[in-house]
Amino acid sequence: MTVEYPMTNPSPSPSQYPHPLDNTAPTAASASGTGQPARTGRLLFWHSPDHQARTADKHRYRQTRRDEKAERRRYHDKGLSNPTNPQRSWGLTIITGIFALYCLLPFAYLIINATKTQADFTSTFGLGFGHTFALWDNITTVFTYQDGIFARWLLNTILYVVIGAGGATLLSIMGGYALAKYRFPGRKAIFILIIGSISVPGIALAVPQFLLFAKLGLTNTPLAMIIPSLISPFGLYLMWIFSDQAVPQELLEAARVDGASEWRTLWQIALPLLTPGIVTTSLFTIVATWNNYFLPLIMIKDSTWYPLTIGLNQWKDQANTAGGQAIQNLVITASLITIIPLTIAFLALQKYWQKGLTTGALKQ
Repeated sequence: MTVEYPMTNPSPSPSQYPHPLDNTAPTAASASGTGQPARTGRLLFWHSPDHQARTADKHRYRQTRRDEKAERRRYHDKGLSNPTNPQRSWGLTIITGIFALYCLLPFAYLIINATKTQADFTSTFGLGFGHTFALWDNITTVFTYQDGIFARWLLNTILYVVIGAGGATLLSIMGGYALAKYRFPGRKAIFILIIGSISVPGIALAVPQFLLFAKLGLTNTPLAMIIPSLISPFGLYLMWIFSDQAVPQELLEAARVDGASEWRTLWQIALPLLTPGIVTTSLFTIVATWNNYFLPLIMIKDSTWYPLTIGLNQWKDQANTAGGQAIQNLVITASLITIIPLTIAFLALQKYWQKGLTTGALKQ
């Protein structure tokens, strides 16, 4: 015989208790037990599709992190490397951070000291700001000092870079393409000559170039800067290597079959493929011409044809002359202005020259 005891206090179902975050009150119908708890029309946020999608994404991200960590641990235990899922190295991170700090410290020094007056420059800490913010005054003084000679030096440098570095890049493109895609007698001898030219420092050639240009009467003229800048053995070597790897020989043969001339093949087919290499070569030649110091030092004596490197060095040494005025704050400000064009060029062309470095321009 089974005896059933009535449940005087049955356990309520979960649906009778609203979620703690649900602020909707039950209606009279739900209170009387005639139906489900009524809502005010607002869908609970934990039941919304957006909330469920975010929850799923978080779960998937955590699971991926766990899987990657386990994979790195397996490869580490086996003594193998996994380039697709590299393991973090705090040592390399610290070393890279120190190297980045070392590279950015001179730039920070220029920015900080360009805001100082001459008195603050000599009396305050090098990496600390002065008592007066004089950046705009310094910039104005740089372009008006000595009848605005700094603007003339800046235009001279741009002239040397546009003609010299631009011509060097153009010659490197044509020479490197020809050496990479054509076979002719003496090709190996030219390669040996180029490698030998790269190994000779430019300073060693400055004095012979000066004697040669003095015989021709070209010293103390812009040609004394432009003509030597047109020769870039390193740029020629870069374009040679890049042309050999970036331009397929089959593509050139197909262009010749279709009737394209060699010039048209170069400018319309090969040149777009060589864009990363061209940018890399042009940046090297631009920096070399922009920062050239020893060549204009012995070639040019007229201050109206000075580049920025010689002009700023003259301002720096001005305090050492009899009756000279110390203008270190102007030298620092002018140096900051000088590096701005190069910084803009590197940042604007970053994606091209990085691709040029990794695709083959500096390999082998």
